[in-house]
Amino acid sequence: MAWTWRFEKSDGTEVTPVVTPEDFTTQGDAESWLGEHWRDLLAGGADQATLSEDTVKIYGPMPLDAGE
Repeated sequence: MAWTWRFEKSDGTEVTPVVTPEDFTTQGDAESWLGEHWRDLLAGGADQATLSEDTVKIYGPMPLDAGE
C-alpha cells in the first residue's frame, strides 16, 4: 500500500509541489511529512491537499493554511 498526497489550488487545479513528497508506507508517515512541509507547500502555490491510499481517497481536500 502506498499513501500519497495530491496538491491543488483552492479551485481544485492540481499543482506541482515545491517539496516533492515520496510514497509513504503508512498514513502516519504521510501526515507527519505534511506537518513538516505544509508552510513550504503553501508558499509554493499549493492551497490544499488530499491524502489517498493507493487509488482510494482517504480525506481532503483540506486547506494548508488551517494551521496558521
